[in-house]
Amino acid sequence: MTKLKVLVACEYSGVVREAFKRKGHESWSCDILETDVPGNHIVGNVLDHLNKNWDMLIAHPPCTYLSNAGARHLFPNGKLNEERYNLGLKAKEFFMKLYDAPIPRICIENPIQSKIFDLPKHTQTIHPYHFGHPYSKATRLWLKNLPHLFSNTNLTNNMDFFSTKEVLDYKSLLPSNTGGKKRGQKYHYTNISAHDASKTFEGVAAAMADQWTIQSTKVPGNWFNKGGKDRQKNRSKFFPNMAKAMADQWG
Repeated sequence: MTKLKVLVACEYSGVVREAFKRKGHESWSCDILETDVPGNHIVGNVLDHLNKNWDMLIAHPPCTYLSNAGARHLFPNGKLNEERYNLGLKAKEFFMKLYDAPIPRICIENPIQSKIFDLPKHTQTIHPYHFGHPYSKATRLWLKNLPHLFSNTNLTNNMDFFSTKEVLDYKSLLPSNTGGKKRGQKYHYTNISAHDASKTFEGVAAAMADQWTIQSTKVPGNWFNKGGKDRQKNRSKFFPNMAKAMADQWG
């Protein structure tokens, strides 16, 4: 196994960092906050640490001003909030500096973004319920030189499972349409803090560490990316611990 040097940007929980560490890689997290758990962690602006010969970047840039969930604050009473819009442009600038970082493999993670900021098209959308957690939380991934992330559970053998919501008995992690309660509309409520809500689910982190560290660092686009459906199934036999995550992949 080739040991990778992995940078996890905007992470204080250590969840993704520790998932890669358990696979034998040199992984570092970076955030303006101290880490929640002891480990390799840089306190500071991650933009100051991108040119340090990393093999992979997994980034969770702040989404407060980019997320579609905040659209009601961007257009109060139907009028553009210029202050919030400018904050969104600054958030986009930070996002793009991570997206264009001089690192061979990149994953940027964020919720569904507001179209007004015209971010690059995302690669895929995942939910925690795809990785064994009974919650829905639409999360988009922007990937460079990394394959799509696939379920590491036995949820389904259907190639379309990412668009199938009935894979688990799940509930929404975050509030949704809480303002609609007064109008008699269906809504969800949770008392999860923003601090906890920003943490990556361990099942997602484990899938990243399992699936994104088996490729060669020298030859992007090797057998994992190129083979057909049957080829992927046959190849997974050589990696029994990866069989669940590699089954029924795209061809």
